Amino acid sequence: MAQEWFNDCYKSLLDSPLSSWLQTLPSQINTWQQHNKHGEFDKWCRLLNKLPTTSPSVVELGESVTIGKESDINDYTKKQISGLLKQFMPWRKGPFFLHDIHIDTEWRSDWKWDRVAPHIAPLKNRYVLDVGCGSGYHMWRMLGDDAAGVYGIDPTQLFLIQFQAIKHFVGQRNIHFLPLGIEDMQPLKAFDTVFSMGVLYHRKDPMQFLTQLKNQLRKGGELILETLVVDGDENTVLMAGERYAQMRNVWFLPSSEALMVWLGRLGFENIRVVDVNHTTLDEQRSTEWMETQSLKDFLDPADITRTIEGYPAPQRAVIVANKK
Repeated sequence: MAQEWFNDCYKSLLDSPLSSWLQTLPSQINTWQQHNKHGEFDKWCRLLNKLPTTSPSVVELGESVTIGKESDINDYTKKQISGLLKQFMPWRKGPFFLHDIHIDTEWRSDWKWDRVAPHIAPLKNRYVLDVGCGSGYHMWRMLGDDAAGVYGIDPTQLFLIQFQAIKHFVGQRNIHFLPLGIEDMQPLKAFDTVFSMGVLYHRKDPMQFLTQLKNQLRKGGELILETLVVDGDENTVLMAGERYAQMRNVWFLPSSEALMVWLGRLGFENIRVVDVNHTTLDEQRSTEWMETQSLKDFLDPADITRTIEGYPAPQRAVIVANKK
């Protein structure tokens, strides 16, 4: 099953500006399939195979990710789909609507997209890379904006399964998920637009990561970077202790101004901060599709402007820049 997903991806690269990726990608995926698959991966694939085939009367990707109506299926099929999709919990990025089944994810990723979309170059006919794509919610929105091809990379294999579950109902489109990290990619220098949303602060070496993002862009291509930031001037960077908002893998939280300096030093131009937003308890929360702890559990109950470790509560900035 998985090999079919990847073969479709390889075919999509053949006559595209990304064709040089075929020099390395198939062998990397073969190695992944032989040595790096999650212990539950084959079970997840068997569950995917049980998803019924439906005929959605609508596929809406522009304003939401909505596939089909409730009237397209019977009650038994609806319960079957819902029960299978819950086997792939936790669902963190969304929401998705499948035949009126509302996958109410931990994050209202649609709110983030609404903050980002007005400030970027139109995606129509562009080749797009989403680095750290999660379940692929934003990829579907990119495709809804008429991108020529959308490629997401993320090493978390449950996210790959969630993406393929949605794609099962959408049908064949030029949108592909690869279980890789950015460090696994050759420098293609070919994407028109590269997104990295919610990844930078997880990197021990942010300069290396930003350089890796730049190496995927063509000259003049656009980077959309969304990350945690702190208030301060161009010299302000917070390095968290052992945990930040209970996350162990958080390293550097720069100010927006410092991040602009970093990008300038690394060869970007036309750098602008287009949005700064404090994450609210309505945007990130526990749901029946993500039942474990969420943001409210990570903030100081006496002062939600601070994390339980005493750091500033999550504030996120969106920065847009072009490769020189």
